[in-house]
Amino acid sequence: MPASPPIHIDGPRIDGAKAFQSAFGVSHETVEKFETYAALLKRWQKTINLVAPSTVHDVWHRHFADSAQLFAHAPLAGGHWLDVGSGAGFPGLVLAIMASERGGTRHTFIESDTRKCAFLREVARATGTAVEIVTARIELPETAAKVGQVQCVTARALAPLSRLASWVAPYFSGETMGLFLKGRDVASELNEALKAWDFEYQLLPSVTDDAGRIVKMSGLRAKV
Repeated sequence: MPASPPIHIDGPRIDGAKAFQSAFGVSHETVEKFETYAALLKRWQKTINLVAPSTVHDVWHRHFADSAQLFAHAPLAGGHWLDVGSGAGFPGLVLAIMASERGGTRHTFIESDTRKCAFLREVARATGTAVEIVTARIELPETAAKVGQVQCVTARALAPLSRLASWVAPYFSGETMGLFLKGRDVASELNEALKAWDFEYQLLPSVTDDAGRIVKMSGLRAKV
């Protein structure tokens, strides 16, 4: 895989559009899409609990930048990317907006909450981002049958790795990469997951949270 471009975060926080553009090297047009996204999030948050209320005014760092850091680790050759438990679009919709600059990727989100799916559709419409939104439970066999295997699976703050592995395994092939944003308990989560699952992984530092980690996973398969 070609080397990914570095992420440059010069200050302690990504406090707005200009800092986000500088850190992730996106175009002015893409930044405008994120400004639209931020405005819609704040508007919808008044009636739907999309994110923790304490983070609404820190959306550029806590949500956009935290999600965007995965882009440097995702497959550069395109393909089908799947985000599970998408919620308000973190990280999946952030990655889809960034990927739209270069094209070549297909983006599917699985989310069981119909109100959050409505929000995702509105942001996708307002930003002109092509995505497929599946309103369903991740773990159901019919959901996996509908979506099929993909090149990249992402998730953020969804479930412990042992449970997450069981949910995403049907979407993995031998070529699939998983990118999962995790917190300070990631080591114990990995130990527990490895009791029932075989997989290769890298533990990467988060650029937005000193205690956070990115689990880069491949070769996921149940132990026999």
